[in-house]
Amino acid sequence: MRNQVKHFSIWGENMGIFEKVTKGLGLGKEMNIEEYMNSVEMENVDVLHQAADFYIKPIALESEADVHVIFDELKARNIILLNVSPMQRQTNKLKQIIDNIKAHVVKINGDIARIDNDKILLTPTKVKIVKSKGRK
Repeated sequence: MRNQVKHFSIWGENMGIFEKVTKGLGLGKEMNIEEYMNSVEMENVDVLHQAADFYIKPIALESEADVHVIFDELKARNIILLNVSPMQRQTNKLKQIIDNIKAHVVKINGDIARIDNDKILLTPTKVKIVKSKGRK
């Protein structure tokens, strides 16, 4: 006898679950989620996680102007996951910007490490990255 897999949809028979969740969040049929997220009650609430002292922030390096954003985030003690792929075609400019970022990170006693061809990890003051040359 073959095992049978039961399929169900949250929109079909199990609509009751969705209704219970929306009711638990205070959402009625009259209010949609976008309205709820924009309401004054939700203005200062981060529904994905509680407030933190520091964050890991992804930033795409699209121009030299983004360097100031990176420096501000490091000053705020946030860790940056920098995507350099938008500038890959501008090799000389990218090298110049990365050298500038690297000098700043060294100056503030942070750290920098390449994750892959497109990503660089930057850390703020007194946060170091454990780097390994390879596994033996």
